Amino acid sequence: MAMAGRIRSSLPLFNRLLGADSLSAHRSNLHQTLLCAELSKNYSTASPKKEVKVKVPLALFGGSGNYASALYLAAVKGNALNKVESELLNLVEASKNSPTFSQFTKDLSVPAETRVKAINEICGQAKFSDVTKNFLVVLAENGRLRYIESIAKRFVELTMAHKGEVKAIVTTVIPLPPEEEKELKETLQEIIGQGKQVKLEQKIDPSILGGLVVEFSQKVFDMSIKTRAQQMERFLREPINFGTL
Repeated sequence: MAMAGRIRSSLPLFNRLLGADSLSAHRSNLHQTLLCAELSKNYSTASPKKEVKVKVPLALFGGSGNYASALYLAAVKGNALNKVESELLNLVEASKNSPTFSQFTKDLSVPAETRVKAINEICGQAKFSDVTKNFLVVLAENGRLRYIESIAKRFVELTMAHKGEVKAIVTTVIPLPPEEEKELKETLQEIIGQGKQVKLEQKIDPSILGGLVVEFSQKVFDMSIKTRAQQMERFLREPINFGTL
């Protein structure tokens, strides 16, 4: 993708930025919840109109969930949800493909000023939106860039809920044929009901031996041969009560 290419092209900046002198200043770390509240308040697009109240479609917990929720609120208020999602996923992909950038996000010995300068340079060259740039700057200032992948995953959960999409993961030994995939998707759509759209994702795992495992909406339907074999083994190991025969 063009945007991912722009991100990769800016990665050589790290060699210069990491070697540059930076001012040493003491920075206190705010509690994540307070930080996220500040994000949701400050990073929406300024407008003279009355601020529209926005709620997250899912209640997420933990540090990554709090940050993702704050970014969601800022993106919705700034009318930039799809753009922010695309930018965030492109950054994660660039991190996976660049050991230098990946190490940079995890190295807490890099001064905060250097992290912020690098992120501003990258966001400028990649032409990221202000919402994404400001969010990444906050992560850089507080040493949270190392959590960008988990934050992105939680953010995608929010965007899918916003669009009325439900992610279903089907695990099989070999890829499902197109007709079986279509039939499974239609069955899941009937279970989930109208108003929501099933997004099917296939995973390959030879260890389940056969059958399939379906996960969606915090539910797991395990119809794998491996699980059935384990259930049969437990059944055979149970002592027989002849009094009930």
